[in-house]
Amino acid sequence: MSAVEQFARAHVVTDSPEDQLTVPAVLRYDPEADPQAVRIGLPGSHEGSHEWTFARQLLEQGLRAPTTSGDVHIWPCGRVQTVMEFHSAQGVAVVQFDASALIRFLRRTYAATPVAH
Repeated sequence: MSAVEQFARAHVVTDSPEDQLTVPAVLRYDPEADPQAVRIGLPGSHEGSHEWTFARQLLEQGLRAPTTSGDVHIWPCGRVQTVMEFHSAQGVAVVQFDASALIRFLRRTYAATPVAH
């Protein structure tokens, strides 16, 4: 079992269209640490980067329908985008990904460690 790391572009969603920002995100899966969890890292402002860990199944479900677990909310946005909302003590981050990048990442995680039934 090997770890999976994939880079993707995340579009930060804000109230102002002219403040739209694209940032590099890191999608990580380490079956040795936790075969049921994925991690998403986003660059932060002056505090450094932020990383959220949540169930791999939540990511898969969020590609098809709105789903929530704790501080993470995921839902499809049209046919080709997926939105993730992360809540923390510092506030809320809303980012949009190309669904194809997330699907590619999930496929790689399943190749590393299949789903246990």
